[in-house]
Amino acid sequence: MHRRALEREARLKAEVQRLEALLRLREQQLFGRKTETGAATEPMVPPPNPAAPPPRRKRGQQRGRPGPKRRDYSHLPGVVEDHTLSPERCRCSHCGQPFADFPGTEDAIILEVDVRAHRRVIRRRRYRPTCSCAADPGIVVAPPPPRLIPKSLLGVSIWVDLLLDKYLFYRPTYRLLADWATHGLDLSLGTVTDGLKRLAPLFEPVYEALVRRSQGQTLWHADETRWLVFAVLEGKVGYRWYLWVFHSTEVVVFVLAAGRSHDVPEEHFGPVKGRGILVVDRYKAYQAVDKVRSGRIVLAFCWAHVRRDFLTVARSWPEQEGWALDWVAQIGRLYHLNDERLKVRHDATAFATADGALRAAVMSLGERGQSELGEADLPPPRRKVLESLGDHWTGLTVFIEHPEVPMDNNTAERSERGPVVGRKNYYGSGSVWSGELAAMLFSLFQTLCLWGLNPRLWLAAYLGACADAGGRAPEKVDRFLPWNLSAEQRGAWGSEEGVQATDTS
Repeated sequence: MHRRALEREARLKAEVQRLEALLRLREQQLFGRKTETGAATEPMVPPPNPAAPPPRRKRGQQRGRPGPKRRDYSHLPGVVEDHTLSPERCRCSHCGQPFADFPGTEDAIILEVDVRAHRRVIRRRRYRPTCSCAADPGIVVAPPPPRLIPKSLLGVSIWVDLLLDKYLFYRPTYRLLADWATHGLDLSLGTVTDGLKRLAPLFEPVYEALVRRSQGQTLWHADETRWLVFAVLEGKVGYRWYLWVFHSTEVVVFVLAAGRSHDVPEEHFGPVKGRGILVVDRYKAYQAVDKVRSGRIVLAFCWAHVRRDFLTVARSWPEQEGWALDWVAQIGRLYHLNDERLKVRHDATAFATADGALRAAVMSLGERGQSELGEADLPPPRRKVLESLGDHWTGLTVFIEHPEVPMDNNTAERSERGPVVGRKNYYGSGSVWSGELAAMLFSLFQTLCLWGLNPRLWLAAYLGACADAGGRAPEKVDRFLPWNLSAEQRGAWGSEEGVQATDTS
């Protein structure tokens, strides 16, 4: 009975420690710093005899570093204003004799933005035949202007701003309409919503081309995040859908799905014929994809998630903090050695040296994990993260043999950052078609930014072609795809004067 009481007491103490660790973790998630750099990785309790921490770098321009290049605004149109002296001041203040003109001017540049809504009044001239052959009976009128939506008052520029504002800058539509109202343009939200639904089919051919391009790649980053769709579907409980992203070198594709199962990546990679590498987190759905199980696609796991595991132990279990932060430091060393290897990738001799140092560090870290995992009295928090490290070790070391593979999946997470901001600003989508339009335009705009193209210029040209086609998608959308553009067209739609990628990186 005494032995059973001691065992029960030990179990209760372990449970109390686990719950206290969970409470500390939840408090940190709610009230703590969200960043994983800087002070977030510093020990919460100073270790004995700590070394003096390096001074934190001040924000802004650093002393001794070259200053940023001055931006050039000469491409903006100039509106010249002539400023002259008044007759009272254009004379000598002492004798009153007038000043004479002197060649040249002293110029000053001030940047301004003038947003102005206006009506295009298209006056179609009418003609009356003067002949008697009756080939053109009645009154002949000049052709009507092309419209993106038949009988709609809204022109292409209106839709360009609407689409960019919501799907590139992630602002709710009603805020843009409120902004336009201050300029005298008062549009109905219902009119805009109906117009967005009519525009959705125009982007389907482009989206399908992006998907095909993505399926032809050999290296992808994949991740998923929740996306609310306020639509009732038979057999589905709740409004939680998921927005999947597949980011490759040439294209970014978002897929909206009602679930989070392996069916989504399996369908996306279904037409893939060759072999490839998929950089992911440790979500089990990726491991269940048929091409992964058959070995056609190799999974490369994310070291940033492993690092977060050790940071979670450091924050939740104070007595394990020193051990966990030492592991964090060793992972940081792997990042450094890999960066040094990539710097000399084109120098065979230097690359071999850097590659050998990286391999030795990875092997040492793996042996340390196995050694610690074999300890008899290993504390539970250590055992959990070390077992996960061992289970995913094969995927975590893919980057060694494939230098082109990053060590983490931050690329996919950065791609999702913008849509997550949109989810917080306008809560997701009100219908299935709206969610699908969001996925199509998220894909399109991030791909354009990936190629250094200005989304505004590209969208204006594409929607203009749709208007010329009678409100339908052009027959040949391939000529608008970034990888098919000529050098001249790419330069004309380049981002030198346009929008930079919104941290999709």
